[in-house]
Amino acid sequence: MTETDTAPRKRVNHPGSGRRRAPAQPKGRPVEPEALAEVRALLGSRERRRALLIEHLHLLQDTYGCLHARHLAALAAEMRLALVEVYEVATFYAHFDVVMEDETPPPPVTVRVCDSLTCALMGAGKLLAELPAKLGREVRVVRAPCMGGCHNAPVTAIGHALHERATVESVVRAVEKGETHPHLPPFKSLEAYQAEGGYRLLDDCLSGRRSVEDVLAALEDSSLRGLGGAGFPTGRKWRFVRAEPAPRLMAVNADEGEPGTFKDRYYLERDPHRFLEGMLIGAWAVEATDVYIYLRDEYPQVRLLLEQEIPKLGAFARHTEVHLRRGAGAYICGEESAMLESIEGKRGLPRHKPPFPSQVGLFGRPTLINNVETLYWVRDILEKGPAWYKSHGRNGRQGLRTFSVSGRVKNPGVKLAPAGITLRELVDEFCGGMAEGHRLKGFLPGGASGGILPASLADEPLDFGLLEKHGSFLGSHAVVVLSDKDDMKSVALNLLKFFEDESCGQCTPCRAGTEKAVKLMSAPRWDESLLQDLARVMSDASICGLGQAAMNPVRSVMRYFREDLG
Repeated sequence: MTETDTAPRKRVNHPGSGRRRAPAQPKGRPVEPEALAEVRALLGSRERRRALLIEHLHLLQDTYGCLHARHLAALAAEMRLALVEVYEVATFYAHFDVVMEDETPPPPVTVRVCDSLTCALMGAGKLLAELPAKLGREVRVVRAPCMGGCHNAPVTAIGHALHERATVESVVRAVEKGETHPHLPPFKSLEAYQAEGGYRLLDDCLSGRRSVEDVLAALEDSSLRGLGGAGFPTGRKWRFVRAEPAPRLMAVNADEGEPGTFKDRYYLERDPHRFLEGMLIGAWAVEATDVYIYLRDEYPQVRLLLEQEIPKLGAFARHTEVHLRRGAGAYICGEESAMLESIEGKRGLPRHKPPFPSQVGLFGRPTLINNVETLYWVRDILEKGPAWYKSHGRNGRQGLRTFSVSGRVKNPGVKLAPAGITLRELVDEFCGGMAEGHRLKGFLPGGASGGILPASLADEPLDFGLLEKHGSFLGSHAVVVLSDKDDMKSVALNLLKFFEDESCGQCTPCRAGTEKAVKLMSAPRWDESLLQDLARVMSDASICGLGQAAMNPVRSVMRYFREDLG
């Protein structure tokens, strides 16, 4: 065969040959030159890497109030991505508004009203019913999931600004005044933190005065566990990741979207550098070249704070590069592997395990993942010693636990209490007792997925591994207290509607199961046999914890609150 025989042959379309002519333009939506110019001007010198897709979508959304189809096509061209990749990400996240050519853009201002459990108990329904008429057509009112302000319920977000303890009148006034942008909360500055000895511990680590082995041994001896929900021993996790081949990365989960949870927000808003120092020590211990902080979009005030404080780290972060990544309204991204997908600029779809993120994590590298509160305690434990941390505790348990308490108590909020404290002790000693006119009926010990326990179990110690025998778990320590004024069927339905909304849709048991459960639970009388079968399938076959735990509230009602089933 000659060289000319192996050369690719050109296809020639002769008139009447029956072959289609090549299109004059590439297939797909044409890119408008004006839109491309606008996108290029907006991105400026920013990198066009795939992992920055969500960051660039935020830029477009913030600038134009929505994501116009013409800008999405231009962004895809500019980032050298298939248009479908851009669309599937833009339409996955709740805080992005995709507008096609024939659609009307949303009004200039959006008011999001949280309708998760505590806000629903405190009057979110009234806000959703009355605000549209009061605000008029120039303001869009939409229901939204938990915004991390359960202690100040009901909560709304006006534009990008949280508006807590909301009433119809207060929201109307805030909209009229244009209060749509977040403000920096009062917090301990870098100077104040350093004046109290901040970053000396990190300097000891970086200078070699403390060894990695000393740090790992102290964390292991303290029994500090992951405080985002799973409770895995922190020192052991750091050791596992360090044993993996380099290069290694670190990711911080600051996406506490579990209804009833707001403790990470509390620590970030008040003492951010204590968290940042713990984070940088973790990066040093596992030799992570980069750290990614994934912050939920519902905390815009925290984002302002971190954007201001991270650049001040300077030499303290000389061993690693710190990146702040902004979520876009997806509870599922609190699941660690879904968070990694989102950091990579993709839809937040949980990964199958194994391999685990400690082996194959962010960008395929071994990755240390910790939540905010876990890292917050690193400095105290290393400076004061493991014995100090373990000296706290009740009922045979050791350590400190931060509870987010909301619901029918006099003084809701973040409560730092001994591990092993009971619900009754937590309410009486830290919350001033039950709210006036309310009698304890039940409680959620671990947010929406942790199930609902009856008042008869209020003297059980609250800690990891102790509630599973009752069909519950502590999770993120999000405690919602319920009273004799609350109907448990309605409580469970509220929680299942949340899971239905927040299911990523990747697996059928969760996607179809949550939808089916809501329909069954909306009937006057529950089909308990069918709900039990559905719960079994979802817990056994769902990919991640959302689907596996979604039916826990339903099981709890059928087990402990028979009187509410009618």
